[in-house]
Amino acid sequence: MFTGIITDIGIIKNNVDKGDFVTYEIETKYKADSILLGASIACSGVCLTAIKMQQVLDEKCLFTVDVSPETIAKTTAKDWKVGTALNLERAMQAGDEFGGHMVSGHVDQIAKVIDRIDNDGGALYKIEMAENIKPFIADKGSVCLDGTSLTVNKVCKDHFEIMLIPHTLEVTTWGKTQAGDLINLEIDTFARYVARYVDTALAAKGL
Repeated sequence: MFTGIITDIGIIKNNVDKGDFVTYEIETKYKADSILLGASIACSGVCLTAIKMQQVLDEKCLFTVDVSPETIAKTTAKDWKVGTALNLERAMQAGDEFGGHMVSGHVDQIAKVIDRIDNDGGALYKIEMAENIKPFIADKGSVCLDGTSLTVNKVCKDHFEIMLIPHTLEVTTWGKTQAGDLINLEIDTFARYVARYVDTALAAKGL
């Protein structure tokens, strides 16, 4: 489980297409000996498994992940290449501060940034909202975008808006995200279960 609080910006240093899978080497400031084999790391919102770690500099290491065909098809991982920057978060441990919201690292769909409006160092983003996602997006609700826990400012007919403060723009990839860019979207876990409960309750009543 993750919280959507980004702790590093990783950079893809190498990618190898193995047919069904793609292997990525990602550079991070995390220490290699602090990452357990098989550890989960959210990479721009995609939960991936670290299968190899290598310390390359005192302050840098490389960790390796295999990305499955399903993940390639359903996330922006299909567009990752050498030099791509990724928002990184390590799996939450007992006792960690719960600063964001409950995030699984299971992307629901790829969304597009419709517009970016800069204002006093911050930025307002308009994010497209597909029909199947609408029931799960609410004013002041939580949403995970490219691995970042964010609050929905406003819900409109075909999009929703989020406002990012200067700090978030500085410590995540959002500082370089522009209109037209594609992002990974994960709906709020609680919203998912509430919607399922309501659907089941209505079905039981024949509605």
